[in-house]
Amino acid sequence: MQPIQLLLSQPSEPIAPCASRFWGNPDLPVDMDYPTYMDSEGQPCEYQFICQINLAEVAPYDTQQRLPHKGLLSFFAKIDHYLGDFDNPDFIGSCISNTDDVCVLYFPEVGLPEPHEGFEEMVLVDADEQPLNPSELCIRFSARPAEPYAEEHALFAHPTHREWETWDHPFEHWQILLQIDSCEGADFQLNFMDCGVLDFLIDPNDLAAADFSKVRGIILST
Repeated sequence: MQPIQLLLSQPSEPIAPCASRFWGNPDLPVDMDYPTYMDSEGQPCEYQFICQINLAEVAPYDTQQRLPHKGLLSFFAKIDHYLGDFDNPDFIGSCISNTDDVCVLYFPEVGLPEPHEGFEEMVLVDADEQPLNPSELCIRFSARPAEPYAEEHALFAHPTHREWETWDHPFEHWQILLQIDSCEGADFQLNFMDCGVLDFLIDPNDLAAADFSKVRGIILST
């Protein structure tokens, strides 16, 4: 299965609504709350938004027809610990996570020519009204193999960071939907256990059905 590389760069202008972006803020339906989970103390806590992918932008590179070619796919996870909040006890580890450790939302209605109708940018701010999330980055897609030493952000990445033959039972046949590599920028440092990766895993049957509700996560570091 050929990976689709995600190439990140600084935007020269604000990224369009419902376009692919890394960091920044998610575009969500106007009647939807920001996704949350229950933390270790039983309190609601916001997931860290990682990226959103406009599937129409991916379609030219998805020659194996693995994803829908319309819609918005948005990825959230419990990764505050890996962004420097080391006292946060809620994070994904080196075993396959529970389903509530990650959140992948699929909005099939997002398309052209009005991709953002009914959606709005959901901005989280701190007590000083400053945005909590790192500044947004552009995403470009490529079907070419990653360059040596390049960041390994990819859809359908090969499990090269896995030190064993298959995933643990009962996930042996699951595949990587999205891999996020350790990386850093002007206002963030993301480090998964000594420069590892975060993999979002999906059952191929769920992928074929465009069902992203049971995705799980795992941190791998070699």
